[in-house]
Amino acid sequence: MKLHPSWQAEGLEAGCDEAGRGCLAGPVTAAAVIWHDVPTDLSLRDSKKLPPRQRESWAARIQAEASAWAVAHVSPAGIDQLNILHASFTAMHQALDKLSLRPQQLLIDGNRFRPYQDLPHQCFVGGDDRFVAIAAASILAKVHRDRFMRQLHERYPAYAWKSNKGYPTKYHREALNQVGPSPWHRRSFLLKSKQAYLDFK
Repeated sequence: MKLHPSWQAEGLEAGCDEAGRGCLAGPVTAAAVIWHDVPTDLSLRDSKKLPPRQRESWAARIQAEASAWAVAHVSPAGIDQLNILHASFTAMHQALDKLSLRPQQLLIDGNRFRPYQDLPHQCFVGGDDRFVAIAAASILAKVHRDRFMRQLHERYPAYAWKSNKGYPTKYHREALNQVGPSPWHRRSFLLKSKQAYLDFK
């Protein structure tokens, strides 16, 4: 299925998406992308449907060709303070703050959003499979977060973040049981019992 280049015919649109909401460790990461003149040959996909090498290749092209793009992280401490939903909104807002162009409307992946400034927004469930700007934001958020987690893996190799990126795999949960949480684990995602952890998808 070919993605739509835009939602409305006129006005700069920024697509927003996040990565890492269901992880036990690491930040939640959001990206915002404005792609005003979308190439006719462009056929993006939701980042979760692309293998890592294709995501990296697409990320390089998006960063080179998009009209404007930005990425922002909210730390585990911020997630614990705000809760994961509002931390995701905050990451999106911070990414929008960093854009070099001001959009006139926002396309948001998902069914909820906290309004940003005075800009109109529209939420789309599965938007990363419907609109180029959201798909591009999905890819940038995923690629930048994965890089961040690979860097953290060098400091905390016990959890295998290089491969699981902080998601609650069996190995990750077993490592938590053996060595306990790191400074990069989300305390609000851990149950009161040290031996049990929420199994977020």
